Amino acid sequence: MAVREVLTYPDPLLKQVCAPAQGEEIERVTEDLVDTMRSYGHCVGLAAPQIGEPVRIAVVDLTGHPKVKEPHGLVAMVNPRVVARSEGGKVSREGCLSLPDLTANVRRPRAATIRHAGGEIKVRGFEARCFLHEIDHLDGILFLDRVASITDDIFRRQNYG
Repeated sequence: MAVREVLTYPDPLLKQVCAPAQGEEIERVTEDLVDTMRSYGHCVGLAAPQIGEPVRIAVVDLTGHPKVKEPHGLVAMVNPRVVARSEGGKVSREGCLSLPDLTANVRRPRAATIRHAGGEIKVRGFEARCFLHEIDHLDGILFLDRVASITDDIFRRQNYG
């Protein structure tokens, strides 16, 4: 259990497709992801490649987040895959610890069903956006890869502190 350094773009590990997680690494990586995610006050999800582990594990926790009325709590996804997603989608702003200076408008499905080692989960709205964002990391996809227009949809992060 440890707070780990979060890799930032252009680290090549962030663009790598991750291998299935197995054995003893699952518990170790999951604990490190949770500890690292919780060390950032605003972080709601983190994926293994962001802490230098190229395996298919991600964690999400939207407990207490104002955009989610009934969150699923802390969810550790081991070897997740999206088995269904809604048609169309919604464009909303996203940010990422691995791209700390940028945010972008990203279109994502409004709902998804995700199957992982712990079972199956159905997510909607902002929660779906967060889960899909983290699963993208496991496939080497960053939110910038999903913007429609580089000139119109990417923004410098605002600092209000």
